[in-house]
Amino acid sequence: MMNTGNPLRFKFAGKFRMFLVMMLIVSLGASFTSCKSSKKAAKKKAAMELAEKTAKAKADLLAIINDDGRMTLEEKEFKLATIKRMNLEDQEVKDLIIQAEDVLARERAAVERRKEEERMQREKEARERELREGGQFKAINQSLDAVASASDVSSANARIREAMAAFAGDDVPVLILISSDGDIKDYDRPTTIRKYLEFIKDQKKSPNKVLNAVLDNNGKIKELELIKK
Repeated sequence: MMNTGNPLRFKFAGKFRMFLVMMLIVSLGASFTSCKSSKKAAKKKAAMELAEKTAKAKADLLAIINDDGRMTLEEKEFKLATIKRMNLEDQEVKDLIIQAEDVLARERAAVERRKEEERMQREKEARERELREGGQFKAINQSLDAVASASDVSSANARIREAMAAFAGDDVPVLILISSDGDIKDYDRPTTIRKYLEFIKDQKKSPNKVLNAVLDNNGKIKELELIKK
């Protein structure tokens, strides 16, 4: 006699398999939905972070452009470099970067120009100080004396040409101090270096010595102050 098995057993097994299939479908659906939701949440978070970065970049760029001196140039340059490294695609940010670069370029040029002016001023002051303290007045005095003591007109003219090499031009003013009382100084009638050299050539004597000399940016004397020996 053929054994067909227990009908209830087969029926239960079929239902159990159906249950497993349904659970698998539900599980896969839940996983898909969860994955989709996670991606959507991550995308939303990334968009929010990008929006925050963009807003901060715009605010920082405007602060650089409109700065009234609260930030140093180095601080502004650092902020700009940081923003540029973000590589933001926002067009307004790109436009603001161009404006900020222009502002900082002008500021940097002004700083470098000021440094150069200060350097030149320091060098000028050093030359003047050296002229006063380093014995270089002696060389000028010797030039004046050489003109006055020349043996003839031709020699005197040659000494004048040599002396003029130290001056910015023929019209350099020469002030001859007659007397002084504190800050009050009394000068003889002003003359020019060319006229003064011609005068001592004719007089054949050099009655004055250098008290002070002011130099131009090329190291040439642009004003000479004399005092009686």
